[in-house]
Amino acid sequence: MTARGRMLDYALLGLALYAGWWALATMVGTDALTPPNRTLERAGELLSTASFWRHTRATGTAFAWACLLSLAGGLLIGLAVGLSRLATEVGEPLIGTLYTIPKITLYPVVLLAFGLGLSAKIAFGVLHGIFPVILLTIGAIRNTKQVYLKSARVMKLTRTQTALHVLAPAIVPEIVTGLRIGFSSALLGTLVAELFASEEGLGFILIRAMEANRVTDVMALAFLLFAFAAGVGGVLLAVERRFHHG
Repeated sequence: MTARGRMLDYALLGLALYAGWWALATMVGTDALTPPNRTLERAGELLSTASFWRHTRATGTAFAWACLLSLAGGLLIGLAVGLSRLATEVGEPLIGTLYTIPKITLYPVVLLAFGLGLSAKIAFGVLHGIFPVILLTIGAIRNTKQVYLKSARVMKLTRTQTALHVLAPAIVPEIVTGLRIGFSSALLGTLVAELFASEEGLGFILIRAMEANRVTDVMALAFLLFAFAAGVGGVLLAVERRFHHG
């Protein structure tokens, strides 16, 4: 598909979503769902307030650290497990099981360990974002052509040299995929942490708007978060496709 055709598809999808949103708001009423024009207007108002950007900085700081730690930690653990056949056979099912556990059930443990504040938000974001990176790294190593690994053994490369000079170039596409999924998961974890135990951040003002039944604020904040996640996710998806088809 050409870039022009893809842009046309995106435009048609956007129009369909806008029309569906408008129709649903008309059916359920503005007390339950504000129409798109009012939501966009309120989103613009929020973007012009200093308090919104203060909360955005708080969320952005926690989210940036969560993404960084998820990627770095996920790669290190994934490489450590994936480079050993025994560790892969034992560790991969265990990591997969931990990944399926609803993370919200572990939030009280996170609060006990890290307390309220920035560290708890980062930890909960990492708890969501690190597992996809680990699993995709392990899978990428497992799917690496054996001739590469045999060549590394013939040249008597150390494990570190094998990881840096043989595996890293081969698994870059999967790493980008892990980054994209870990990005979304870490954002979700950071926002959930702010919903329950925080005094600042976008999750904090979102839960306060929900408690006060300020539907327009809830919809505007949800729209801004969706736009951010979709925009960055789209960029990462384009990078991922370039690596996979490169």
